[in-house]
Amino acid sequence: MIPESFIQDLLSRVDVVDLIDAHVPLKRAGANFAACCPFHSEKSPSFTVSPSKQFYHCFGCGAHGTAIGFLMQYSGMGFIDAVRELAGRVGMTVPENAGPARGTSADTPSLVAIMASAARFYREQLKCSPAAIAYLKQRGVSGEIAARFALGYAPDGWQNLAAVFDDYARPELQLAGLVASNERGRLYDRFRDRLIFPIVSQSGEVIAFGGRVLGQGEPKYLNSPETPLFEKGRELFGLPQARRAIREHDAVLVVEGYLDVVALAQHGVANVVATLGTATTTRHVEKLLRQAEKIVFCFDGDAAGRKAAWRALENCLPVLGDRKSAAFAFLPEGEDPDSLVRKRGADAFRRIVSEAIPLSDFLVRELRGRCELDTAEGRARLVAEAKPLLEQLQSSLLRLQLVKRVAQLSGLSQAELESQYRLPSANRPASPRPARQAPSLFRPLLRLLLQKPELTAEIPLELLPDDSPEARAARELCSMIATGGERAPSCAQLIERCRGSEHEAVVTSAAAELIRHPFAEDTVDAEFRGVIGRLRESAERRSFALLQARAQRFGVSGLSDEEKRQYLASLASWAGRAKRSEV
Repeated sequence: MIPESFIQDLLSRVDVVDLIDAHVPLKRAGANFAACCPFHSEKSPSFTVSPSKQFYHCFGCGAHGTAIGFLMQYSGMGFIDAVRELAGRVGMTVPENAGPARGTSADTPSLVAIMASAARFYREQLKCSPAAIAYLKQRGVSGEIAARFALGYAPDGWQNLAAVFDDYARPELQLAGLVASNERGRLYDRFRDRLIFPIVSQSGEVIAFGGRVLGQGEPKYLNSPETPLFEKGRELFGLPQARRAIREHDAVLVVEGYLDVVALAQHGVANVVATLGTATTTRHVEKLLRQAEKIVFCFDGDAAGRKAAWRALENCLPVLGDRKSAAFAFLPEGEDPDSLVRKRGADAFRRIVSEAIPLSDFLVRELRGRCELDTAEGRARLVAEAKPLLEQLQSSLLRLQLVKRVAQLSGLSQAELESQYRLPSANRPASPRPARQAPSLFRPLLRLLLQKPELTAEIPLELLPDDSPEARAARELCSMIATGGERAPSCAQLIERCRGSEHEAVVTSAAAELIRHPFAEDTVDAEFRGVIGRLRESAERRSFALLQARAQRFGVSGLSDEEKRQYLASLASWAGRAKRSEV
C-alpha cells in the first residue's frame, strides 16, 4: 500500500487552489478563494479554499478536505486512485505495496491483492461465457453498463480459482471468503455459475462479491461472508459509480437488489445504491447523508416491503439532522425497480420516486394503522408507541412537528404530551446546560497548532487531559509534529494524517474555523501564551478544588504534608488574585 511519507510529500507539492480551480472557477476573497459549492445547490458562495492551509471548507453543507479529499468527493475516486491522480499531476510515481496503509491489519494488503486478482478473473470469464452474456442481454444490460460496474462471471466447477492462485489451499483465500470447505475439509469455490457483482470500498478496492444465479437455484443471491475487509452493515453496492449523480441531484435512492441498481443505471437513473442482502443500518444512513441532503428508500408495496421500510425509518431517526430528510417510495405490487423500469421506462420510476412519502408522514401513517384511535386505549397506545421513536429522533425541529401531530391524534394538548414524554416545552426555553470550560480552552489551541505547528515544542503535555476530545486531538497533533522531522508538517498534512481516526472531525472542524477566523501572524505567539496561561489556571483550579474537597471531608489535619503545602499555597494564590481583581 501507499506509505504515509509519500502522501505527506505529495501534499507538499500539490496546490489545492490550482486543483479545485480547474474544476470549479474560484474568485479571490481576501486571503482565500471562494465559489458556489460544487457539492450542494446554492446562490451565494460559501465554498472557501485556503491557499495557506491547503484546505477547503463549505460553510453551507460542511464539505471539507485536502486535495486528496476533493478528488474523492468531486470525482468519486477512491483514496488510492485520488493519490495516483495527484501524483501524476506533479510527476511523482506512487510506490506500490510499500507496507500496510493506515488503519489496516497485517492481513489487509494480501487480501486486497487476492480480491483484485479474483475480480480480474471473473471479468475475463464473463467475456468467455455465452450464457452469462445472454442473461445480461435478456435483462437489458449493455456492455458499457456491465463494464461500469465491473460485472463478472464465476464459471461452473468446484476449483476454478486454482487457475488464478498457485496455492489454492492458502488460508487467505478462505479468509477473503473466496474459498470454503465442506465437512470433510475439501476446498471449493464459494461462487460457482453465478453473475458476479464486485463490492467496492470508498478507497476503490474490491472488498467483497455478490453472486446471482443465472437460472433457477437457491440461494438466488450469494454474498461474501464478513471478512477483515468487508462488513456488510457498512457497505453499499454501486456507491462509487453513483457519487457524481448523487451530488448532481443532492439525493440518493436506496434499493434492495444489485440488478435494480444496474437496470436503473442502464435507463439513466444513476444516483442509486443497494444494501447487501441486509436491512438498512444506521451506518448505511450515516454514510449516505454525508453524500446527499435526501435519501429515498424504494421498496416493494407488499407487507415485506413496508416492514423493510419501517426498519429503515427506525435507523434514520438517530442520525437524521434538521437539514436532512428521508422518504419512502413503494412500487406497485409484484414489481421491483428492475422490472418496473424495463416495462414502463425511467419516467414511470421517477414519478413514483417524486411521490415518495416523507418520513414523518410514513411514521404517523404506520402508527395510526396499529392503533384504534376511536378508543381511549387505542389513543394511549399511539402515545406509548410514538414515545421511543420521538426520543431517538435527532432532528429537534422534526420532533416538534411530530409531537404536535401525535398530540392532535391522541386528543392531548401539546403541553400534556411533552410532559408525558419529558421533552422540553416549545413554549419555554430549555434549561441551559452548564458550560464546559475545557473545550473552550482547547479549541483555540487546536487552531493555533494548525496555523503554527512549531508551537508544539512549548506545550506542557500535562495540561492536555484525556477527558476532552479537543485535548486528545491536540496531543495527537503534538505527536505528529514531534515525529515529522526537521520541517514541521503543514496544516493539510496534519489534517490528512487524521483521516479515518477519532480525531478527524475535531481537527477538520478547527481547520474550518481557522479559515474563517485566522490569527494575525504578529499576534499568534501572544495568543498562544494567553491560551497556555488560561490552561494552567484551569488546571490549578481543578487541583485546588480536589484539595479543598479533601480538606472539607477530612479536615486540614487529614491532608499529607505535601497536600497541606499545596493547599495553603493555593489559598494564598487565589486570595492574592482576588485582591488584585478588586483593585
